[in-house]
Amino acid sequence: MDSLPFPIDPTRNTNHLGEKEQQEAIEHIDEVQNEMGRLNEQASEEILKVEQKCNKLRQPFFPKRSKLITKIPNFWVTTFVNHPQVSALLGEEDKETLHYLTRVEVTEFEDIKSGYRIDFYFDENPYFENKVLSKEFHLNESGDPSSKSTKIKWKSGQDLTKRSSQTQNKASRKRQHEEPESFFTWFTDHSDAGADELGEVFKDDIWPNPLQYYDDDDEEEEEGLEDIDEEGDEDEGEDEGDDEGEEGEEDEGEDD
Repeated sequence: MDSLPFPIDPTRNTNHLGEKEQQEAIEHIDEVQNEMGRLNEQASEEILKVEQKCNKLRQPFFPKRSKLITKIPNFWVTTFVNHPQVSALLGEEDKETLHYLTRVEVTEFEDIKSGYRIDFYFDENPYFENKVLSKEFHLNESGDPSSKSTKIKWKSGQDLTKRSSQTQNKASRKRQHEEPESFFTWFTDHSDAGADELGEVFKDDIWPNPLQYYDDDDEEEEEGLEDIDEEGDEDEGEDEGDDEGEEGEEDEGEDD
């Protein structure tokens, strides 16, 4: 065992230090922790300033990207379907509706700590009248989260939130805490904004680089082709081995 860096007096019982000494040590520890906390707060403020500056620098690129995306049919529905968390909410009717989705925009408020807005732009469709559906997430000065969204003007008989609720009630009436069961029930749900992880997914994961999820199928196809090539190489190797074995047997027969 390594020796301790300081001598220990065996006659001194460290378990019975004076209460005054213990209290002083606790106070000093608290002072150190407070200093560390102030440093962390200062660092957070500096990081926030950098994020706000970078956010402004990125803004000119988003319209350019959006214009290019409009040239790709079904870009956004494909991106959503390929995203593991978003796709978990998408029923068949959600997917049909999202085929009319042409543009998505995420806007962080000037004080990015206070919240952000997600705008979904749609072509004329058989489901609702709105051209734009927006959902906002706010954080007030006391840190309490809240959200609000555009009222969806559903066309007659096309309210997907009602259909989804009816389907879920029939399928799982025993569940007490239900996850939002479709994209549009998530959109209209404001019961617990603090637990709304999907908004953060759109803001922090999809919006910065949606192409990584749109291209997901292509990557899987490439991996599949690589696997096929590898299997083909293995089969060729086995065939060559069999051919060599047959040739060897023929040679031995001629020698006899």
